[in-house]
Amino acid sequence: MKTFEYVNIIKDGFVGIIEFNYAQKLNSLSECFIDDIIGALEELNTDETRCVILRAPIGSKVFSAGHDIKELPKTQRDPLSYKDPLRMITRTIQKYPKPIITMTQGSVWGGAFEMTMSTDIVISSDKCTFAFTPVNLGVPYNMVGIHNIIRDTGLHVIKEMIFTAKPISAQRALEVGIVNHLVPDAELEQFTMDMAKLICEKAPLAVSVIKEELRVLSEASPITPDEFERIQGRRRTVYDSDDYQEGLNAFFEKRKPNFQGK
Repeated sequence: MKTFEYVNIIKDGFVGIIEFNYAQKLNSLSECFIDDIIGALEELNTDETRCVILRAPIGSKVFSAGHDIKELPKTQRDPLSYKDPLRMITRTIQKYPKPIITMTQGSVWGGAFEMTMSTDIVISSDKCTFAFTPVNLGVPYNMVGIHNIIRDTGLHVIKEMIFTAKPISAQRALEVGIVNHLVPDAELEQFTMDMAKLICEKAPLAVSVIKEELRVLSEASPITPDEFERIQGRRRTVYDSDDYQEGLNAFFEKRKPNFQGK
């Protein structure tokens, strides 16, 4: 089986595990890291794999720090365009023909929260936290990304997470439907593996087509071309703004941003 620099592939029967190996950047969603996740998913897309687990190494304090801020464009360009690595990994996960379980341990930040919400099942450590943080940087998140995080959770909950960028506990995430199961750290790996193996006992062709049906049905909420262009126009105003530049500058200067709404 092919090896990768930033992820490790582990096989256990019909279960494929993709374990992150990018601790030097807190598993931030850099292009090189996402390329390896996508490559590992392609490597596991065989009849010998019926379910995939995404996870950080056992005991991690950070599941993923989210989008690699250093790879965001500084000005005058959409920070989350169609070919952005984050957009590519969420599409790959959603269209992947096998169920993907995310096993979250440690903190889940920003774009990693969207990536997690794009998978099929989320099993979390009871010490995990989740935060969605684009407003800390002045980033005008795109419509596909917002759609990915509102499908499975109440709109008021997601609005609070977006508008405040405040982390929520794993217990709160369970209560509002962000995670399927909350498990003590010591039991997390075994619980997740048991779930994956149970899925592997079911008819793989039926599971695959039903996953695709669920994806298509969950995306069956069209908007008019005029509305799409209107929102895109408002997003362009934001990523051309002083606030967007201020958010990036504050991040790199390790200070609190001073947004002026301009």
